[in-house]
Amino acid sequence: MTTERDFYEVLGVERGAGDAEIKRAFRRLAQQWHPDVNADAEAHERFKEINEAYQVLSDPQRRQAYDMFGRAGVSGAGGDAGFGAAGFGGFSDIFDAFFGGSMAGAARRARPNTGSDLRYDLRITFEEAVLGTEKEIEFPVLLQCETCSGTGAKPGSTPVECPQCKGRGEIRSVRQTMLGQMVNVSPCPRCRGEGRIVEDPCQTCRGEGRTERRRTLRITIPAGIDEGHQIRLSGEGEVGPRGGQPGSLYVAVHVAAHPALTREGTELIYEADLSIAQAALGTRIDVPTVDGLPAEVEIKAGIQPGTEIRLRGRGVPHLRRHASRGDLHVIVNVVVPTKLSRKQRELLEAYAKESGEAVSGPGGLREKLGLG
Repeated sequence: MTTERDFYEVLGVERGAGDAEIKRAFRRLAQQWHPDVNADAEAHERFKEINEAYQVLSDPQRRQAYDMFGRAGVSGAGGDAGFGAAGFGGFSDIFDAFFGGSMAGAARRARPNTGSDLRYDLRITFEEAVLGTEKEIEFPVLLQCETCSGTGAKPGSTPVECPQCKGRGEIRSVRQTMLGQMVNVSPCPRCRGEGRIVEDPCQTCRGEGRTERRRTLRITIPAGIDEGHQIRLSGEGEVGPRGGQPGSLYVAVHVAAHPALTREGTELIYEADLSIAQAALGTRIDVPTVDGLPAEVEIKAGIQPGTEIRLRGRGVPHLRRHASRGDLHVIVNVVVPTKLSRKQRELLEAYAKESGEAVSGPGGLREKLGLG
């Protein structure tokens, strides 16, 4: 006696699976086991089993009955319905699984094609990226033909219905399968899916309904924008042929480097080079900022290399929260001189002697070793 498998096991889903997960599992298995694409001897029965499981688990009432009573609760729920269109509960789903579209009879509205998106590369300064700015850009773009107002037809005439698709914008082909009639839908090659053709084209645009012109736009660059960010301007791209909707314009932002500051997100970093004397005795330094005026920073005596001094709120504004800004981090870097004058060397040697430090050179390590 053959043991009947659990419907959840048939579809490979857990008992708590949602409707979307069950549908995805059914489509995946249907593509694998449909007899039209799988020549295995067991494909017919396997597909029948998958269909039966889906009919039950995709119906809330049947699924509840199945969860409570098993197959006894859904007896006659569709397991013997076979593959006819009337008995196939997931017909629209299996159609989508194979053709990625709707069932035959679903009308497609013929409409002009949407225009292409455009990309504009905009270069701005470091300060403009941090603080925000406005820029005027100019670029070539296909815009609506002024002669025919975008119809593509010569003034005084209008586009006519496409004789090949009868204005539907699509061509349908029918084939017979085990599921019944399957309809394949594709755009009409003559009218390119628009449903209309231009018999007497406009002389200016040659029937395209658009001409290339130069366009000027003034755009706002938000504060905090960074290298590689894009600004999408909907409807500012190329218009579609013969009255099609325009695409979008994408402004790709490129930011010039700052001579002294580096950026990490909303944080700015400045490396302050100090001499040994400045680090030991303390000083005041001017730190460059993006706000126009340098910030005076006090360096305390005895500061160590790598010390970080944070200037709060002097960094980059948050792109979506302009009221708050990051910080400016001053990183101390003590620079050791590579060349010394005679006087500088004598002073450093005197300091080393006073500190009991061993150094090379006259009065240093040689003297301590008795070699002077």
